[in-house]
Amino acid sequence: MPKQKLLMIGNGMAGVRTIEEILERDPEKYDITIIGDEPHPNYNRIMLSNILQNKMTSSEIILNDETWYEANNITLHTDEQALLIDRQTNTVTTTKRNITYDRLILATGSRAFILPIPGADLEGVLGFRTIADTEKMIEISKKYERATVIGGGLLGLEAARGLLDQGMDVTVIHLADWLMETQLDAKAGELLKADLEAQGMKFLMQKATSKILGKSRVTGLAFKDGTQIETDLVVMAIGIKPEIELAQHANLPTGRGIVVDDFMTTADPAIFAVGECAEHNGIAYGLVAPLYEQGKVLADYLCDIETKGYRGSKMFTQLKVSGCDLFSAGNIKENAEIKGVTIFNSIENKYKKIFMRDGKLVGVVLYGDTTEGNRLYNLLKKEEELTDFTLVSLLHKSGESESASVAEMPDDESVCGCNGVSKGDIRRAITDKNLTTIGEVTAHTKAGGSCGKCKPIIGDILEHTLGDDFVSAAPAGICGCTDYTRDQLIIQIRSKQLQTAKEVRHVLAFRNPEGCSKCRPALNYYLNMIWPQTHADEPESRYVNERLHANIQNDGTYSVIPRMYAGQTDPQQLIKIAKVAEKYDVPLLKLTGGQRIGLYGVKKEDLPKIWEELDMRSGFAYGKTLRTVKSCVGSKFCRFGTQDALALGEALERQFEFVDTPHKFKMGVSGCPRSCVESGIKDYGIICVENGYQIYIGGNGGTEVKEAQLLTTVATEQEVLDICSAFVQYYRETGVYMERTAPWLERMGMEHVRDIILDSVEQAKLKAALDEALAGRDDPWKQVLQDEEKQKLYHVERV
Repeated sequence: MPKQKLLMIGNGMAGVRTIEEILERDPEKYDITIIGDEPHPNYNRIMLSNILQNKMTSSEIILNDETWYEANNITLHTDEQALLIDRQTNTVTTTKRNITYDRLILATGSRAFILPIPGADLEGVLGFRTIADTEKMIEISKKYERATVIGGGLLGLEAARGLLDQGMDVTVIHLADWLMETQLDAKAGELLKADLEAQGMKFLMQKATSKILGKSRVTGLAFKDGTQIETDLVVMAIGIKPEIELAQHANLPTGRGIVVDDFMTTADPAIFAVGECAEHNGIAYGLVAPLYEQGKVLADYLCDIETKGYRGSKMFTQLKVSGCDLFSAGNIKENAEIKGVTIFNSIENKYKKIFMRDGKLVGVVLYGDTTEGNRLYNLLKKEEELTDFTLVSLLHKSGESESASVAEMPDDESVCGCNGVSKGDIRRAITDKNLTTIGEVTAHTKAGGSCGKCKPIIGDILEHTLGDDFVSAAPAGICGCTDYTRDQLIIQIRSKQLQTAKEVRHVLAFRNPEGCSKCRPALNYYLNMIWPQTHADEPESRYVNERLHANIQNDGTYSVIPRMYAGQTDPQQLIKIAKVAEKYDVPLLKLTGGQRIGLYGVKKEDLPKIWEELDMRSGFAYGKTLRTVKSCVGSKFCRFGTQDALALGEALERQFEFVDTPHKFKMGVSGCPRSCVESGIKDYGIICVENGYQIYIGGNGGTEVKEAQLLTTVATEQEVLDICSAFVQYYRETGVYMERTAPWLERMGMEHVRDIILDSVEQAKLKAALDEALAGRDDPWKQVLQDEEKQKLYHVERV
């Protein structure tokens, strides 16, 4: 059968997403033609503010380049405007041709709303809607100094931030009492305004513009209260107006948008509308998430796949302005039926408010800390009963921490709200398609391809799904949030005296102001390494295992692996372990590869109680730190032993047990050349010989075994300890976070590392630096037991 002719007017995000969904379902069904009035292929309109804020270029926001259209046999007409729809002949007339169709999709989007006031047509008055608008604003900023943005909503503030970044003096004019009044309550609006003022933005609130001043070019604004200001640029960011003229001229019913039913069908069964130009149940949506939901429904319908139709959307908002972390979703107005619960930390300027009706979450406002946004948005969408939650901790379910790990997320939980992608969708794509990077996940699932705010969670899912394979697949360097390399970051942190990860991301203009799963823990490590005595460790930036000081297992339980120095224990410890395992019904006790006893299957709420009753130190089986020092019994008991390997192993483990390193770090001490403990594949391995100790470095076990290299032979235990200090500290100072010692040694060069750590002067400096880093460090299990606030992380309420 010949293909049906599918014509789409509009080449924007909603329309092209619909085409992508159609191609995924039935790539042979339609002969597709697309008309776009801009000279560009499909691009991410959400990222225009990033171009203005110097974070991206125009080419970087292209979603589908010309090769994509060609590969999918799509005829694309750019820089061409549709003028007329003839419903009798199924023909569309454009500025260049006539095109017939069997089915027609109207994806005409919207345009910036321009106030109908005198002077609105002057040069220097712009909307903020297209690449052309953005490029014009950048061009003007190079010639003029003063900019005014009319509108203190989401788009207006992003435009204002971008113009500040272009070096302009920026004033925002807003009619309401507080900023973003449709998404924020008064308190959050007040906090946002204060943070933006600190960045240099100026505000005139409760101001209504009556006239734009100037003859041929804008020179100022006049307000209804009689006041005026001078300006060289006016950006209108007060809303959008759906493009519906084509539909009106074709006698299709319109309201604010083109009226459609649940299947995105207009009054003409051959014509459909999707995106910002469509009006469903009286609502024309202006955010990307509902538009993509519409596209999926329309694709099902056009491919003859059964669908329940589009039922409307619950929307959320996030602000893309560095230093202003904001999330808003749902209904945020209190009334007789809707009540709010507020938490405000005035010390850290963190504000959280939820809105409830009939025992269900209906609205969320977060400012200063948006880590819970995704979780709360999922609760809101699911309309879940909140009987199992406590309001005191802002809707943490039994066993959840503030930053619930991806391991604890159900598969049906939404990760990318913009594109409607769940954790399960991402996990299956990673497994089925062997994906190893965030970019690959985005390419296959679209998650992270719109606003990009969910990329940290995508990274967490990759790390949880792939384990060490994710680390080995990740490129060297810091991450996609910044162009700074690891070494450049270290230099900037030192020279600018940057003290927190948030400060680093803000001052160094990271593309994602919240960071991602790769740079958050890396920055925390680098700051701990550079400022060991002053930097406050940031637990929220650590992986879940390090936050909870226990490895999470595949069933959501945890492991407890206490320290046994050099693999040694005693009857009292064995009795304690046995009693604890019996008392807390621990399902598995196992000897680990690191010569310790592990308790597996422990409930989260039992962790602190088990630690207390064991009265043993943490074995750090979960951290990027010294894991174990394996040893044999050495000369103390073995007839082949040449040195006291047991005592040396214990000395090494006690000296370095609290040190943070770029990746896990393992040692081994073999009492004779037979090397029963496999010292030759350890990060730091010692083989005892008749005349002393052979020292090996850079060995790694795992999926790719790397043999350690002989560094030197020394005569005394103290030399072994001193060289180890220098080696560990030099690795700490020069290693890329999540880089094992084997690739580090290959990158640095064995001769170079040998020259540094065996030089007596350098060795002394490195040892002193490590001693400073270790000063004041203590067992993390003990710290939790002594801190009631930390213990709340493990608290589980039983309903």
